[in-house]
Amino acid sequence: MKPQRKLPRDFYLRPTLKVARDLLGKVLVRRWRTGMLSGRIVETEAYLGTMDPASHAYRGMTGRNEVMFGIGGHLYVYFTYGMHYCCNVVTEEPGVAHAVLIRAMEPLEGIRFMARNRNIALPAKTNDQLPASVLHQLCSGPGKLCQALAITRNENGADLCGSAIWIAEDPDQQVRPLFAATTRVGITVGTAHEWRFYVKDNPFVSRGKPVRVQP
Repeated sequence: MKPQRKLPRDFYLRPTLKVARDLLGKVLVRRWRTGMLSGRIVETEAYLGTMDPASHAYRGMTGRNEVMFGIGGHLYVYFTYGMHYCCNVVTEEPGVAHAVLIRAMEPLEGIRFMARNRNIALPAKTNDQLPASVLHQLCSGPGKLCQALAITRNENGADLCGSAIWIAEDPDQQVRPLFAATTRVGITVGTAHEWRFYVKDNPFVSRGKPVRVQP
């Protein structure tokens, strides 16, 4: 890929809903032992701290969610359903405890290694060319994404302005992608808010079903 410009701290210190929308089309990069793993973000969800009953920070600070209460631009990673890790971008100033869940991305670099991390068997000469049916499912969900990028609780608190994991501008993107907003996925409270954002008509978006609010 072309050289990428890492997002500055100020990007993350803005209002959370704006950050959640503006992350679409940006590139999430993970420096790993095999080299770089990266993908274009195509789906996000915003969680607004103590004002949002669906947020981990709704009832205040705990040992689990402490990172959310720090300054924006850090990674909050949690374990869910006893099997999946999910990664979130902490936003705004210290104490606000807002964050944006990265729900899906389009794989760009290190695709073969992402597949191995996902325990997907590949032919010996596949390189980074996977069948579309496999490629579209590689990072099409928050748990899949973390498994593909080898993100675990060890990465909880990682500084996104550092050199291990970061988010960058996409040098190949000339026009900002069109996005849609819906209610969030897999929650039972805070269901009225349309705080899930995704790139319209993108095949890499997750298949999660948003909550439909009855009129």
